[in-house]
Amino acid sequence: MQAGLKLPDVTFHTRVRDDSIGGSNPFRWQNMTTADYFSGKRVILFSLPGAFTPTCSTYQLPGFENNAGKFQDLGIDDIYCMSVNDSFVMNKWAEAQGIANVKVIPDGSGEFTRKIGMLVAKDNLGFGMRSWRYAAIVNNGTVEAWFEEPGRADNHGEDPYGESSPENLMKYLETAASAVAAE
Repeated sequence: MQAGLKLPDVTFHTRVRDDSIGGSNPFRWQNMTTADYFSGKRVILFSLPGAFTPTCSTYQLPGFENNAGKFQDLGIDDIYCMSVNDSFVMNKWAEAQGIANVKVIPDGSGEFTRKIGMLVAKDNLGFGMRSWRYAAIVNNGTVEAWFEEPGRADNHGEDPYGESSPENLMKYLETAASAVAAE
């Protein structure tokens, strides 16, 4: 993936709360498309190897969550966290993390991740196929800026983190805003 490319059309199978269902598990299936998430908005999309994993839960997700207001001030409408995990896992992870500002997108089968070329094997960790860590600024479904961790490979022995950090995206957005203000 790179700046200027359009995101692929994918349908995501999500579980959403519906209090009309009642009971202890008031959720229903709702299909969401790439267009539902990305059309007509400028958003941050970041993806990571898995919900509940250390770097994701300690740094990346909380960093985006805690800086949501600053990102909004810099022209971001929504922040999405995607992982090759099903909707049940993504929803429970968001709940466990106390997330209010970042929305999770389940790519359970890895279709979106495969179509953008970021699906890698993580069999060395017992994960199977997962997403390589990346982030993007997406404007109306088109990649404005791309931030990929170096060394993308199957069964990589490390989990690089820095390029896709909230701090790095913040720097990009602040520089872009400064350039517009200087014109």
